[in-house]
Amino acid sequence: MNRPLPIFVVLAFGLSWAAALPLWLGGGLGSPLLPLLASVMMFTPTAAVLGVWAVTRAPAKDWARRTGLTLGERGKRTGLIVLAAWLGVPLLAFLAMGLSAAVGLVALDLDRLSLLRAALQARGMEIPGDLGTVAALQIVVAIVAGPLLNAIPALGEEWGWRGWLLPRLTSANGMLAGLLLSGAIWGVWHAPLTLLGYNYPSLGSWAALVFIGFCVLAGVLIGWLRLRTGSVWPAVVAHGSLNAVVPPVLLLGDAAAPPNELLVGLTGLVGWVVLALAGAALLRFFPVRQEQAGRTPPAAAEPQTSPSSAQHDSAE
Repeated sequence: MNRPLPIFVVLAFGLSWAAALPLWLGGGLGSPLLPLLASVMMFTPTAAVLGVWAVTRAPAKDWARRTGLTLGERGKRTGLIVLAAWLGVPLLAFLAMGLSAAVGLVALDLDRLSLLRAALQARGMEIPGDLGTVAALQIVVAIVAGPLLNAIPALGEEWGWRGWLLPRLTSANGMLAGLLLSGAIWGVWHAPLTLLGYNYPSLGSWAALVFIGFCVLAGVLIGWLRLRTGSVWPAVVAHGSLNAVVPPVLLLGDAAAPPNELLVGLTGLVGWVVLALAGAALLRFFPVRQEQAGRTPPAAAEPQTSPSSAQHDSAE
């Protein structure tokens, strides 16, 4: 049996449900523990990677390289792609919101910022006199500092999903299938929160199914970053930026006609189209060679009896 994969899945999923259990026992998404427990959940894929490492006993330097903790074979190119991810994710978020408005699915309120005002009031915060400046500053901070502020929790996920799991799946199933499958697994892993309506509160438990669709498409883009560079850091930046930018962009809507989260923005169906087109363009014009997509042969992941063979354990 290929032991590392089931070990990884059991740990990542089991620990995520354990982390979210207090929400299910009381409070749900209204629990004051939600921010803390959601952050703890983000580190469960890293715990799964460490669990696999403990079993495979791969050398630390080799493990770091194979799981993408280095800058890859071409550090300069990796740096440029990190910058592209840093700026590209906000661009996609604004594009999705703009298209949502253009097709009439959302009304923007850039003058009064009524939805942002309502959100601040719901949190019991004082409304500043110059709300426009606050909104602009919030978005600028999200774009510039978001990837840095979210880097550690984003790495908590990305080291597992894109660092270890993705190259393993692409080597076994082919590049496109590996990208799609890893995105689906990533989406299902969110179930402890999305079954409670996380990200799509009006959908209730159906949010879990919808979020899988988003993760599959977003996972193609984030996965391409990992495979193209051989490094997990561009994926960390993209993930951190995604978490930072999407919420304030959605708050540009009108409180009188709140955005339908199923349809608008980068996480809505309009965003799915944007993500699908962007992913298809990357794969078409900047393809990843199969040897890049599956650098670690699946058979190398199985712990062996000899120390030399254990050093070749799969750890992308």
